[in-house]
Amino acid sequence: MRIGIIAPPWIPVPPPAYGGIESFIDTLAQAIVRAGHQAVLAASGDSTSPVERLPGFPPSGSDTMGLTTHELRHLIRAYAQLDDVDVIVDNTLAGPILARTAATAPVVTIAHGPFIPLVQELYGAASPDMTFVAISHHHASTAGTVRIARVIHHGICVADVPIGPGGNDACFVGRMNPTKGVVEAILVAERAGIPLRIAAKMREPAERAYFNEAVRPILGRNAEYIGELSTADACALMGASCALVNPIQWDEPFGLVMIESLAAGTPVVATPRGSVPELVDDGVTGFVRAGIDELAAALGDVTALDRADCRARAEADFTDARMARDYLDLFADVISADPLARLETA
Repeated sequence: MRIGIIAPPWIPVPPPAYGGIESFIDTLAQAIVRAGHQAVLAASGDSTSPVERLPGFPPSGSDTMGLTTHELRHLIRAYAQLDDVDVIVDNTLAGPILARTAATAPVVTIAHGPFIPLVQELYGAASPDMTFVAISHHHASTAGTVRIARVIHHGICVADVPIGPGGNDACFVGRMNPTKGVVEAILVAERAGIPLRIAAKMREPAERAYFNEAVRPILGRNAEYIGELSTADACALMGASCALVNPIQWDEPFGLVMIESLAAGTPVVATPRGSVPELVDDGVTGFVRAGIDELAAALGDVTALDRADCRARAEADFTDARMARDYLDLFADVISADPLARLETA
């Protein structure tokens, strides 16, 4: 198969530092090629993914983040050039609407964000034979009127993640945002008496404001902010930690950082929100707890867990090869099915 993949225009593929969707797209594209198929990527002009890339796209830029005009220009150029593929994989929000008139091949849309009512309405305006993928079972359960054809968990190149030795400190990896639970992570680690190193993206004004108002005042006693790290450096940090503290405060569709931590052999201590119960085996590869006290007690117990079990779970369920197989199976079904048949897969 020749598979076209459309990335959002805001961040290069792969991302130079934090960028969950862009990291996923790069991993999927390369895994498709390793599986013997062709992948062609429509992404920002400064992308460096080694797969075939379409020309004519401007570089990414934070000043264009969220601009509808920029995204639509990106999508128009992408769909115009993807006229020789068997299937198109769209990772944008507006793409499914444009695909109704612009696509010359079946389109699979991967929903990366929550299915809020506005998103359901937008997806409802897409072609009636559009194929939608959710990235966790909890994510799919919130889809409402959106027909979900398949649930496919993310995967990573586990072999590229060194198994770390662990350590005495815990870590937090993510964005400087209240939904990610940065403050809660600091409180959990402090209550457990375990030092915490925080690696978080902090580029946007809202992220800096949250840091200055809520996070900075409680640093120093037990927690240290070490900046934003690349994926490789973040995995090294997790591998050198006793646990990843991930007390998310919203129903996150998928937590990529959790499977990266498991690949590094590091258990995860997290709240039971969104995809967490699907990714963390409570009492085996981490602990799933609801409150600060409960999370702190669990963090104090992580040394009883076997780091080999964490790595084994990543190798069994969260590899890029498994993810590619799942998507390739779906693409083959979509290509061979007529529109009415595709609807029946929901």
